[in-house]
Amino acid sequence: MHPAQFVLVDDVIAWYEATAPGVERTVLPSAADSHALRRWAAHGHEPDAPDAWSQLNERDLTDVEEPSLPAGFAFRTASEVPPEAVVQAHVDAWTPTSYTASSYEGLRQAPGYRGELHVLVEAPDGTMACSAIMWLDEANETVEFEPVGTHPGYRRQGLARAMLLHGMRLALAAGARHATVACMGEPAPARELYYSVGFRAFSRDAPLIAAARPREGGRR
Repeated sequence: MHPAQFVLVDDVIAWYEATAPGVERTVLPSAADSHALRRWAAHGHEPDAPDAWSQLNERDLTDVEEPSLPAGFAFRTASEVPPEAVVQAHVDAWTPTSYTASSYEGLRQAPGYRGELHVLVEAPDGTMACSAIMWLDEANETVEFEPVGTHPGYRRQGLARAMLLHGMRLALAAGARHATVACMGEPAPARELYYSVGFRAFSRDAPLIAAARPREGGRR
């Protein structure tokens, strides 16, 4: 919230209370927004799930390290492999998930999706070991990695690290000068992965919750 517009915090809170009366409400203000945190607290919001905060990380796309994959592995893009393989890469990384071929087809229609910026790592047996989608904002010359996932059987082999570096180099060639990626604060492995390729913390949220209160007249 811009300091000149702090009054809007209370407007937002009032809108939320009016829109979702009588139910539990959660909110994710920035941990650095001390004014908003005070106002949410004044309206009954308390810290929620202290280990479930998320963090936004950033880096400039200068001096991007040359990626290196183990023998037999290869970089691919969604433009180069069958859709079924792309879907399976997501399912393997994020099980349990409801992601389907239909989900992927819908994603491909989303503004900003580019198959050549949807990167994967193929294992020697043809399995797509990990994948990441990069969303390019051409106006701001920035790219966001979302999501990033690895097959459980291929973790701790340096594949995701190499894929991120490869992706950043592709993004740079596509016109990006800056990159972001978000991760959960705890547990820390994903955060350490992003730190290993040059990302650093930019901001984090502060999960808050307000308990359900009876609606006016005693009804829920």
